[in-house]
Amino acid sequence: MPKLTGRVALVTGGGRGIGRAICLKLASEGASVVVNDLDEEPAAGVVREIETAGGAAIAFPGSVTDPKFGDEAVALALDAYADLHIIVNNAGYTDDSFIHKMSDEQFDVMYDVHVKAPFRILRAAAHHIREAAEREAEHGGVIHRKVVNISSVAALGGNPGQVNYAAAKAAVTGMTRTLAKEWGRYKVNVNCVAFGYIETRLTEAVDEKKSIAIEGRDIQLGIPKKQAEIYAAMVPLGGAGTPKDAANGVYLFCTPESDYISGQVVTVGGGLSL
Repeated sequence: MPKLTGRVALVTGGGRGIGRAICLKLASEGASVVVNDLDEEPAAGVVREIETAGGAAIAFPGSVTDPKFGDEAVALALDAYADLHIIVNNAGYTDDSFIHKMSDEQFDVMYDVHVKAPFRILRAAAHHIREAAEREAEHGGVIHRKVVNISSVAALGGNPGQVNYAAAKAAVTGMTRTLAKEWGRYKVNVNCVAFGYIETRLTEAVDEKKSIAIEGRDIQLGIPKKQAEIYAAMVPLGGAGTPKDAANGVYLFCTPESDYISGQVVTVGGGLSL
């Protein structure tokens, strides 16, 4: 039997790249998945992939930075599947600049998407988690729920041009370790995966500058080919990881085998530490 049969997962930023790979992996192991993405079509596309493969999923498009997002996402999961067992706070992006050129807005948007959004989602889930744990304990059962937050090697070792992103992702590790202590009594495993150099549209090697608009901001896509080659050469296991590699790291913290692991930050980066 798949290891996540009967489990319900909420994955933010699940329409593309690493998020898509996480959704597909959890669904392939039996989880019902609430797929969030900023845009409707990518989320709906992942839902179609999961359903075509015989799994269960629903889409919840929208911005995680919306103050109402956490409450609405948790409510949707509970309305659709009557429970919530796994939360993966994956949504995010970068907005790089050296500190002497960085605006307050550039710093604030990284805090909003990488720190405040996960905080609101987890706060919204707290009531259900507490009630469910108490109810299960009364009936003599224990169900381990899982929170997997996403950080970066930039938070652990620093990275020039990313003081905003690195600071926000470092805050995620503090949130993880604190919530592991708060929620341990409810049998919730709270862990964090720090990604290294993973190939996504944000990190792909490019010859020319590319960008996309995210909530009214022009965000750079990709990194120069020479820089990408340097990063790849730094990875002891030989080259950048794939979204599937990243998703497998998240999946480890969602399995029953992780039921006695909590408050940990694990780097998924092929041995790379910046």
